[in-house]
Amino acid sequence: MLTLHEFNKKSDNRTKKRRGRGNASGKGNYSTRGIKGQRSRSGGKSGLALRSIKSYLLRIPKIRGFKSIHNKMAVVNLSGLNSNFKDGETINARALLKAKLISTIDNGLKILSSGEINKKFIVEANAFSKTAKAAIEKAGGEAKLVGQKKVDDKKKKNKKEAPAEAAPKEEKPAAEEPKK
Repeated sequence: MLTLHEFNKKSDNRTKKRRGRGNASGKGNYSTRGIKGQRSRSGGKSGLALRSIKSYLLRIPKIRGFKSIHNKMAVVNLSGLNSNFKDGETINARALLKAKLISTIDNGLKILSSGEINKKFIVEANAFSKTAKAAIEKAGGEAKLVGQKKVDDKKKKNKKEAPAEAAPKEEKPAAEEPKK
């Protein structure tokens, strides 16, 4: 039976030019490279040396904007909580991951206020917007902050405490000069 891999393409039938295999081949001596110059040498055909930076810069695409190196928290709106969870449930990052409302919990979780909420939830997250927290509490639920470090702890880690000031050195009176 004839299969697709047995078909030959037209380009496959062309024989490769064998350069540098003696004068009898017709491509001997300089092997179609000419006598001298950068292109006659090995490695010369791949790319000639560029001497200016401007031509290089012109070839780089203009990538505009700014991309932060800091990780972003996963974000969930109140409308997503209202439609995916039952009344009285405890909602945390793992529950949101199971409900496929977020893709990762590595960088934390923030609850935003887009949409309405009319069920009581106990929501545990790393951050809340002010209006989202107010809306959850207005519906009779509870907004708990989890995994928050106190700002004072961060400051202590960042600043090395200065050593206690040493007592001022007592000055010795200058030696009196002998009178003449």
